[in-house]
Amino acid sequence: MISVDEARQRVVSPLSAVSTETVSLDLALGRVLAADVISRRTQPPVAVSAMDGYAVRAADVATVPMELQQIGEAPAGGAYEGTVGAGQTVRIFTGGPVPAGADAIVIQENTERDGDRIRILKSAGTGADIREAGLDFRAGDVGLHANRRLTVRDVGLAAAMDVPWLAVRRRPRVAILATGDELVRPGEPIGPNQIVSSNSLAVAAFVRSCGGEAIDLGIARDNRESLQSMAAGAQGADLLITIGGASVGDHDLIQSVLGDNGLQVDFWKVAMRPGKPLVSGRIGDTAMLGLPGNPVSALVCSLLYVKPAIDALLGLPLQGLPTQSAALGADLGENGVRQDYIRATLKHGDDGLPVVTPFAKQDSSMLSRIAASDCLIVRLPHAPAAAKGATVDIIRLDLDPLHY
Repeated sequence: MISVDEARQRVVSPLSAVSTETVSLDLALGRVLAADVISRRTQPPVAVSAMDGYAVRAADVATVPMELQQIGEAPAGGAYEGTVGAGQTVRIFTGGPVPAGADAIVIQENTERDGDRIRILKSAGTGADIREAGLDFRAGDVGLHANRRLTVRDVGLAAAMDVPWLAVRRRPRVAILATGDELVRPGEPIGPNQIVSSNSLAVAAFVRSCGGEAIDLGIARDNRESLQSMAAGAQGADLLITIGGASVGDHDLIQSVLGDNGLQVDFWKVAMRPGKPLVSGRIGDTAMLGLPGNPVSALVCSLLYVKPAIDALLGLPLQGLPTQSAALGADLGENGVRQDYIRATLKHGDDGLPVVTPFAKQDSSMLSRIAASDCLIVRLPHAPAAAKGATVDIIRLDLDPLHY
């Protein structure tokens, strides 16, 4: 068996970024930039006021109180075209262009008005409350660099830079094939010895949340003809995910059947729990991951391996899952030879450190447990017993996968 870290590295190392496409800015959230975004304008384009008030010459208001004559207005979207001379001022609003001759803004709270006579009650030094041209960015500046997943803030910046279209990586095509005679689709007639296939739908949802395009190939039966025929539907996909048939008893079938299609297996055992029987390989130009059939194992492996694979196809670097510290809410026994991912709930602790309590039953078939989990407790191989109150590392599950 290989370690989790080695398995993640070997999953992503053969993968290269997919091709690009152009999308409109309103569809860019969550997409991965394929090229730098260069500003098409300077912001602000001219010096503007940061406050509602009066544009003045700082020299005129060095001594206060001082009375000035209002000679015009400079609203946002408009401008005063004249020049502010000695003893003069222009009423100005936030975002309004600073008129020629003025070099400071006196906010309106520091003034009194009597017709066109403006009494200045507080001095303003040169540059006070003025946003200089290019304060935010200038035309030609690189505002966003390639190979980043676009956030709400990024979309706003691109819009401000007057960039309506962006070059992004296309969504990686991920084919998903469940296997097993015991499986039926949700809502279909179910026999006494069958179960509802939840894994393919859950993994497909996870793929989409990571920025991929999920292609559901259906359920292959446990025979050569069905598996080979349905796996052929992955042609043209960037990644094939099989679910089930990766355990010791079924591994030979997966390897021999897909081997006829050119499967080259890199590894198929990882020192982790849940999720030990993980297959990684390649069929021609398509990467392949064989996830375990137990629902919790499939979801944990999706987090640990499917997301890094999709990230690599999107041109993003391999990153470790973000962990944080928490205090144990119950004792844990010593760990064995495999890295353990324990389903648990979180609550606020009195000292600011969250308290994490593992479920007493950790069976990898129990979807209800992982659905109710806020996090996974990460325990390294051979970790010693840990008493209640000890600090452990956790991976949050109650976050959008796009934040990973």
